[in-house]
Order: sequence, then C-alpha cells, then structure tokens
Amino acid sequence: MKIRIVDKNGDMQFGQSLNNFLSDHPRVVSQLLDSRLKLWTGEWFFDTSDGIPWATNVLGEHTANIYDAVIRERILDTQGVSHIENYQSRLNNRKLNVNAIVQTTYGKTSIDYGET
Repeated sequence: MKIRIVDKNGDMQFGQSLNNFLSDHPRVVSQLLDSRLKLWTGEWFFDTSDGIPWATNVLGEHTANIYDAVIRERILDTQGVSHIENYQSRLNNRKLNVNAIVQTTYGKTSIDYGET
C-alpha cells in the first residue's frame, strides 16, 4: 500500500519526488486511520454514507453504550488493519479521546485521537 505523506497539520507533502510517499509501513495505516476517524457521515460528496456518525451515534447524550462499537468497527474496517490490541476511550467535558494500539499488515501502530 502506498500513500502521499501528510504533515502534522494534515497537509499533503510535495516537492521531494518519491520521498513524499510512504509504502508498506505502519505509518501508512496510521494515516488512513486518522483520515477515516475524522470523516463525518455525509461529509464526502462522492459517498455520503461513508464516515462516522459523530453527530448521531457518538457525540451527545445517551451514546455511551454505542460509540465504542462504532469507532472500533471503523478502525477494523480500515485497509491494512489486522486487529485492535488495546483500546481505550474517555469522555471528559464533552470531549471524546480514543487511544488504541492496532496491529497492521506492516506492524503495530498507535491511535491517539480526540474529537469535540
């Protein structure tokens, strides 16, 4: 699997030819996971059914019993993910933080994600 590298701000990297790409590495899957976790349902014009239903099934009142299942499913459905080794989520003052260690086709990677 090959992707274009993005920086810490999520901007694609250009100008260094093949050095702007990464292939067959845990960071590839980590970058895919980051993109997939940030995508809200209905946000992508090409497939409005894709994404996480943040507004309806994750954030808000009375979602504690389902949001972990929704996020775990999204992680497991990501290309290159074999399984989740460790998963934790914390809801503090309306902010959800997710930390996970994921086994990928290329090795382990970690997820540290927060959504408000």
